[in-house]
Amino acid sequence: MRITFVGHNEVYAAEQSLLALFPEEKLTYGPPEPADTRWAVLSMEEREGRCRFTTELHWDGNTAVREWSETLSGTDYENEGLRRRCLGKSVFLAARDAAGIAPAWGSLTGVRPAKVAAKLLRQGAEPEEAVRRLEEEYYVTHDRAVLAAEAARAGLDAAAGLSRRDIAAYIGIPFCPTRCAYCSFVSSSVERSLRQVEPYLEALLEEVRAAGELTRRHALRVRAFYMGGGTPTTLSAGQMDRLLTAFESAFDLSACAETTIEAGRPDTIDPEKLAVLRRHGVTRVSVNPQTMEDRVLRAIGRRHTAADTRRAMEQVAAAGFQHVNMDLIAGLPEDTPEGFRRSLDECIALGANNITVHTLSLKKGSTILTEGLRIPPAEAVAEMLDYAAPTLRAAGYAPYYLYRQKYMSGSFENVGWCRPGGENLYNIYIMEELCSILSMGAGGSTKMVGPADRRITRAFNLKYPQEYIARPEKWQANQAEFAAFYAEE
Repeated sequence: MRITFVGHNEVYAAEQSLLALFPEEKLTYGPPEPADTRWAVLSMEEREGRCRFTTELHWDGNTAVREWSETLSGTDYENEGLRRRCLGKSVFLAARDAAGIAPAWGSLTGVRPAKVAAKLLRQGAEPEEAVRRLEEEYYVTHDRAVLAAEAARAGLDAAAGLSRRDIAAYIGIPFCPTRCAYCSFVSSSVERSLRQVEPYLEALLEEVRAAGELTRRHALRVRAFYMGGGTPTTLSAGQMDRLLTAFESAFDLSACAETTIEAGRPDTIDPEKLAVLRRHGVTRVSVNPQTMEDRVLRAIGRRHTAADTRRAMEQVAAAGFQHVNMDLIAGLPEDTPEGFRRSLDECIALGANNITVHTLSLKKGSTILTEGLRIPPAEAVAEMLDYAAPTLRAAGYAPYYLYRQKYMSGSFENVGWCRPGGENLYNIYIMEELCSILSMGAGGSTKMVGPADRRITRAFNLKYPQEYIARPEKWQANQAEFAAFYAEE
């Protein structure tokens, strides 16, 4: 699809809107040419305090022209959001008219659809009113509007327990037994990079000690800790013990309400590692099969089986963790709605009190695209998700956080479901941007949340283990920026 901008250069906002509606389109830029069958002209004009966006969209012989306008009456930051909302609505309406496109999330784009509902609730709207306005003003389907309102309520409840100097901490372990076909994260297969694990751990311990000193110096309280990856339990029991001991020694964890470790891959879990986690007071582990269908596991490059997941869950139950999460992905290669239903039913039966249902995201760094694996169509993914929500509700789970990603099958969402008391606060904090996140390790993204305007500042660690090991000055600079952010008060 060829895109033309008139009177503005909102490239990022346009891409967000168009790719949410047409995820398989390749966007190019410039005036439409005679041979083009799919193109859009996005025009903006501002006059007397109002912004108006007009979208002319041509789709395989059908043309639609739709506009949307808003009064610009806030701060520069707020007005920027209004401009992007105008663009998104005009694009959505034109796409609906010309191509018959009407995704479940309507004109909403971006990672955090619950933010709109949260704003309405903060302004005093009842949940039913927030749902109605999402449906009428953003064209969101009723089921998705309810999801957003419920996640927003959970976010507001979590925010009520936070103070200005409360933060969350994250440690990244960028190693896995093998690389999954859908993965675009920075992670290395241990079979290829085993020699890097110990040097990486030594470098990480240095950063952890410095980060702990920083938080104590600025009287910051860690309210939630999350270790992800990769697969943290790729580390040996001894290595995990060293890392958790260093973390506990470096940080004041007296106010930390939860400690989560992604055990992730069932083939990395054993009683010895679980015993280490229990000794360190870990409150939640994640066992993430992604599917319980062996055929699908082979297709995505996993070397474990559904039987391995059952064994791992038995070991986790015997260890006595307070909370257990399981992840599933709707839309994996070779999966079917029937296979997904079997997987979800089994995860519920295995007793996880927290189940996260992701939608496959077709990231450019994954091998799904490069190897041409067969993936279910959007209609099949919709069938999977339409089964998940009522089934989980009937089993006593409720949604407590959600987010979206680019290139998702059907432009759907990822939803965290839990039974009462099973909420993962870290997930809520990071998705609703409720507090700063101090990240350690390769690929870590430290996030600083402004106290007044909630504006976000980010500082990124180097992505790859070998770079992270060789250049500690990068994480040192990031920590200095984090310290300066809190020293300003």
